[in-house]
Amino acid sequence: GILEKTRLCLIKKLLPHLEDRRRYHEEFASSTSFHGVHNIVHTQSRARRALWLLIVAGCLAIVIWQICSRFIYYFSWPTTTTVVVQYMENIKFPAVTFCNLNRFQAHAVSNLKVIFLIWNIVSAILKKFAMEDKYFQELSDFLLGNQNFSIKEFTRKNGFYLNSSTLLECDFFGKPCYPQDFEHVFTEYGNCFTFNHNDLSARRVSLSGRGLHLLFDVQQDKFTDEPTLGYTDAGITFVIHSPQELPRFDGLGLLTPVGMHAQVAIRQLKSIIQEYPWGECKPDIKLQYRKIYSTNGCLLECKARYIQDWCGCLPFILPGNGTECDLLKFYKCVYPAVYDIEIKGLCTVGTHNSTCPAPCEETDYPTTVTYSNFGGEKAIKYFSTKLKKSPEYIRQNLVRIEIKYHDLSYKITQQQKALTISELLSEVGGQLGLFCGASMITIVELLEYIFTNFCWMCIFLLLKAPEMPQWNNPSQNQPTWKEKKRGIQEC
Repeated sequence: GILEKTRLCLIKKLLPHLEDRRRYHEEFASSTSFHGVHNIVHTQSRARRALWLLIVAGCLAIVIWQICSRFIYYFSWPTTTTVVVQYMENIKFPAVTFCNLNRFQAHAVSNLKVIFLIWNIVSAILKKFAMEDKYFQELSDFLLGNQNFSIKEFTRKNGFYLNSSTLLECDFFGKPCYPQDFEHVFTEYGNCFTFNHNDLSARRVSLSGRGLHLLFDVQQDKFTDEPTLGYTDAGITFVIHSPQELPRFDGLGLLTPVGMHAQVAIRQLKSIIQEYPWGECKPDIKLQYRKIYSTNGCLLECKARYIQDWCGCLPFILPGNGTECDLLKFYKCVYPAVYDIEIKGLCTVGTHNSTCPAPCEETDYPTTVTYSNFGGEKAIKYFSTKLKKSPEYIRQNLVRIEIKYHDLSYKITQQQKALTISELLSEVGGQLGLFCGASMITIVELLEYIFTNFCWMCIFLLLKAPEMPQWNNPSQNQPTWKEKKRGIQEC
């Protein structure tokens, strides 16, 4: 009974008559904004109808092909790179970190050569270092007898220092600077010193060709290094970096040997990278101990987390707060842990899926360095008289470095989306309008027409469904079970 009532309701109210449906199709063909359809329906000539059918079908095929190709191109996440040069009246000066290539004071390590090896094990976190077997026994004996020895305090006290005897001249844009303007920092070269650290003074340059002028005395007789470990040079190494970032010497340090005058021309380059999937950066990633994200800072924090979890202590050369690792921990746990991190790739950089992806915005300082011999004969005599040193000492110990901007401009390299959502919609709309004269209203009309016909088809199929057998309603001509039972009893 329910099925029959449903059929009656569908026939009376939802399913129109055949004539009404035919009229609906004709009205749609006449009123739709999809061009060409009415020419197919209302023309009397079969040839003209076939021609218009081919035209509409061909245009529709071209539209589908063009729209599909646009979507395929969009989901390949294409990018373009623009380069913009902006000139400024004044520009921020970067931070510069200086180190002596001879890391330790000679008198402190004259009878303690193992210090060089210990420091190389400590700095292996920043720079890869392979320990040879010939140093193993010497190192083991020292560690067993000096468990409370602090390489951090030893290096701070007996490493390279910056004072009026090692920094002979310092001038920034016509104003004198002093050793107290430099901040101490530990790197793989031991004690190093950063000028313009953390951008505290916001030093700016308003004229190209002028900047930071320095004169160092490396004092080769007072500082030394171990040539058997590969340290055979004498001079100053320095790296130019953003004030908010840690200095990174591995592959980026510039060297100035003794007796040389280095003129460094720098440019400022800002790189802006799109976030994934167009680029490789992740804008939501932050560093715990640095305001500005960088791959090097992220890599150091990643190593610090693993080492702290494995060894229960934190190397002083890494960022973070934790119990400082002693020498035995460095030798037995930290050094193998760093090797394990490198082998297993636990701290990776570069791609979106890596531990430390590329930064969304980064500032670099490309440099051009030119060298000349330090001082002529008159200059050598002048400094010899001023410092009360021999001319040979001047040639073997003094280093002059000048760092200046090439011009007051910075270059912005920006990665942009090659096809945005609005551009994609514009191209799709353009293709629809060009070949079919269609718009969003046309698409809504087509969807409404398809949905209406789909509903009519469902109703038609439902009305043609076979009738359900009525098991609970016995036929009037068939005797019931009680009548059969009464007939059996009478028999």
